[in-house]
Amino acid sequence: MFTKKIDSRIKVIFLIINLMFIFIILRVVYVQIIDYDKLSALAKDLWSRDLPIEANRGLILDRNGVVLADNLTTTSLILIPNQIKNKDDTSQKLAEILGVTKEEMDAHINKVTSIERVHPEGRRLSYEIADQINDLNLPGVYLVKEAKRYYPYGTSLAHVLGYVGIDNQGLSGLELEYDKYLTGESGAIKYFSDAKGKKLDLSDVYVEPTNGMNLQLTIDYKIQMSLERELENAVKAFNPDMALAIAMEPNTGEILGMASRPSYDPNSYQNYTMETLSRNLPIWASYEPGSTFKISTFAAALEENLIDMENDRFYDSGSVIISGARIGCWKAGGHGDQTFLQVLQNSCNLGVNTGTYLNLEKNLQII
Repeated sequence: MFTKKIDSRIKVIFLIINLMFIFIILRVVYVQIIDYDKLSALAKDLWSRDLPIEANRGLILDRNGVVLADNLTTTSLILIPNQIKNKDDTSQKLAEILGVTKEEMDAHINKVTSIERVHPEGRRLSYEIADQINDLNLPGVYLVKEAKRYYPYGTSLAHVLGYVGIDNQGLSGLELEYDKYLTGESGAIKYFSDAKGKKLDLSDVYVEPTNGMNLQLTIDYKIQMSLERELENAVKAFNPDMALAIAMEPNTGEILGMASRPSYDPNSYQNYTMETLSRNLPIWASYEPGSTFKISTFAAALEENLIDMENDRFYDSGSVIISGARIGCWKAGGHGDQTFLQVLQNSCNLGVNTGTYLNLEKNLQII
């Protein structure tokens, strides 16, 4: 009986051990085959570091494909502090090339971070400076591509186009209004490093950036340049406080040209005041058309039979309040009692603008 009990226990233990082995084998198969892609991706995320590659911002074109807002390729400086072997020497050499103090560069090199973008002194570097840094061949020092917005026609259409900041974000005009479409998706060069930041002996992975969408306007470059030229001539001749011009296709309402003075160069917008930058006069400044539009108001009233030129009368007291706004006549004290024919002859502000309005209101009440 005792021997049988021992045999039974041995069999149970043996069965348990076998089940454990089977479970381990199944788990290994699951991890290595079924769940491999997911776990591999998670591991790579832990090891991988990205050197960003900025996408090009979408172009802004006129109706005929002329490029009004373009991109220039520049380079920027990025540091990986844990890969820099001689930090003091690296800091001294970079400071001399960039024209900054060693203390300023030390702050970047000794920063506790996986990747340090040297900002602003290391952004949008010239080819000459970039070549000097590249020739040093320093560990942990990288130059990456960046796109810089460029406006080939300077001050032309400046207020309409707007401008972008140092990170290529839209700050004004069309650049701001359509920023989400013009902004692309950045790519990267992925490299792999251990927890201390030392680069692993694994191949780098290139993730291509996606450029932003192009934006085509109704603006005609040739018409725009004509507007700019004539406005410039007017400013030189009369020295006005401001000047503006709009060219429109009357059948469709398409804007073919729009310009104003004072203007600015969006390539160097930092050199201008906000008063100049933020005022796109054709859509910002309000201006009463005055007597040039009175004939349109009068013609509409006659077309709709709202007034009788000979028999209807209007008393011009000199001013009247309409919807909380005071409208005054050009003649002090007004024109007094007059027919609507005399209203038109006298170019009476109140008679044209408020008399027709009051007659319209009266007719609507009758209806």
